[in-house]
Amino acid sequence: MSRHKNTDKQLDESQQGNTLVLEGDQQNSRKLYIESYGCQMNFSDSEIVASILAKEGFNTTQELAEADLVLVNTCSIREKAELTVRKRLEKFNAIKKVNPHMKVGVLGCMAERLKSKFLEEEKIVDMVVGPDAYKDLPNLVQEIDEGRNAVNVILSKDETYGDVAPVRLNSNGVTAFVSITRGCDNMCTFCVVPFTRGRERSRDPQSILEEVNDLWERGYKEITLLGQNVDSYLWYGGGLKKDFEKASDMQKATSVNFAKLLDLCAQAQPKMRIRFSTSNPQDMTLDVIESMAKHKNICNYIHLPVQSGSDRILKAMNRLHTRAEYFELIDNIKRIIPDCAISQDMITGFPTETEEDHKDTLTLMEYVKYDFGFMFAYSERPGTMAARKLDDNVPPDVKKRRLTEIIDLQQKHSLYRTQQHLGEVEEVLIEGSSKKSDAHWMGRNSQNTVVVFPKENYAIGDFVMVKITDCTSATLLGEATGFSDIN
Repeated sequence: MSRHKNTDKQLDESQQGNTLVLEGDQQNSRKLYIESYGCQMNFSDSEIVASILAKEGFNTTQELAEADLVLVNTCSIREKAELTVRKRLEKFNAIKKVNPHMKVGVLGCMAERLKSKFLEEEKIVDMVVGPDAYKDLPNLVQEIDEGRNAVNVILSKDETYGDVAPVRLNSNGVTAFVSITRGCDNMCTFCVVPFTRGRERSRDPQSILEEVNDLWERGYKEITLLGQNVDSYLWYGGGLKKDFEKASDMQKATSVNFAKLLDLCAQAQPKMRIRFSTSNPQDMTLDVIESMAKHKNICNYIHLPVQSGSDRILKAMNRLHTRAEYFELIDNIKRIIPDCAISQDMITGFPTETEEDHKDTLTLMEYVKYDFGFMFAYSERPGTMAARKLDDNVPPDVKKRRLTEIIDLQQKHSLYRTQQHLGEVEEVLIEGSSKKSDAHWMGRNSQNTVVVFPKENYAIGDFVMVKITDCTSATLLGEATGFSDIN
């Protein structure tokens, strides 16, 4: 499936269920089955959950029917994601009738948003756990074991799970997520994240570096630093970002921002590739771009959601950047890192959006020519400012037509960008076999574009130089010319 088609995807895995599997501890006797939906942060959180429950006697399983505990890590960013979860719960209900000892829990943003209503509406659900309450899972499991429903959706101002070593679930052994922040303070009017994941707080950089070093020792070759807004990362000894001004002079002098964290990670493991996601245009600073340019192992790729090309709509969305400021940031990225790939998130059909606003989005796309993007029709989310204050007044057929125009333009730009790689020899990290051919490897270059080439005598985890000979709008095709010097 092409990354720029109209799917409810957020980055690589969004809105798609993924069963997570862990090689079990032989002493554990209970079976845990986890499905994850939504952003990469949810998949990372599921690894934390599995780690916590492994200590409580649970091994993960791929077989739903044999599970003692079924957990669904949910997303609330779009209505379709919630509908998918409800359909899955219906399936679990059918299985539970055959396997009555099976317990079902809902985790993540949907759990936080609906809270105890889940227990009332979905009779199948035994447990509801918000994103900041996973350390309470041992107590909650005991509650449901004793026949009582269990709920903990309390948001935290300091929980980062920095002291929990995530297990690597369903891993290719090559790439891994490393969470660096939790929550978001930006309050975009269309977004539920501030309400479901709480205030912005950052993880101790020392614990991040320890996790990065551990991953390298275990053979991982690439990490993605994760956060709802990585550019807001700020460690000054603990506490919310909004309280930084109250910090002592010593805390401020020794604080670590995102640019500094990138430096530390790149220096700690100079042969490990480093990516990050997601950035916010209003918070990305020049020192972040300069840190990327300074280190060869920081990938030349930025996911930079814009949401709209219209200043009027950006203001209605409470996006604290203008069209002109976004262009200035794009210009700076291209000046400092000329071959940097940029991808987008775009919402069409936001309340009050006119044809002129829509044209502004199309002209913005023409200016940037994104490498790829994730595009959606506006979906009203209960509890957000847009739902409370704005009438969802763009007709569905208009949303559909505008979305089609945006997708078509992105496909054109994606092909333009992949064609620029033709004839180049590029470093590719092999992640696994091609989905279409067992005779070919699949990997990604620095710009996060998928590259497919014949297997020959290479292996998963190798850095290989590949000459690009052909392309589609989403994939580069080529032939290996030898190992990269990084091996």
